[in-house]
Amino acid sequence: MTKHSKKICDVATLEFVKRKENIILLGQSGVGKTHLAIALAYAAVQKRIKARFITASDLIIQMSHAKKEKRYDSFIKQAVMAPSLLVIDEIGYFPMSKEDAHHFFQVISKRYERGSTIVTSNLVFSQWSGIFANDKVVTTAILDRLLHHSHVINILGDSYRLKEKKEEGLVDSDLYKFQSKKSMKHS
Repeated sequence: MTKHSKKICDVATLEFVKRKENIILLGQSGVGKTHLAIALAYAAVQKRIKARFITASDLIIQMSHAKKEKRYDSFIKQAVMAPSLLVIDEIGYFPMSKEDAHHFFQVISKRYERGSTIVTSNLVFSQWSGIFANDKVVTTAILDRLLHHSHVINILGDSYRLKEKKEEGLVDSDLYKFQSKKSMKHS
């Protein structure tokens, strides 16, 4: 058994939920981060552990609406704190405004040592500042709390979704590559 698969088997026991630890799944698009996060949440629900799955963008949108509607505290209590396991998918697929970054900080801060959080991201930690409005203070505070009691799993490999296309030779062909306007004029 590889070190990587041992780590996945360890987190599949869900002991991390009892210990209120976090799971951080990193890797490029298509390597199975979301699939693994959903599987862990599903296993938790089967064991009667309250779990919630949401994308980072949907979470931020819902938090913004709750704030505008003056129900922010009840949203935090019900949607963020009620689940023993909160899965936040796709961190890094869109940049956040300063206000959005502060909303996300609230989620991580409130859950710190009170509940388990699984996050998925296609970016390495050194790129996370770009997600959070280039605010190094907020980014550091988020990472500090998220990483303190965590299991980081870096999934390497090619996209499962593109596997077929790669075998057909399309991924490495000009159909898949982007060309600059300059090189297109010469074609």
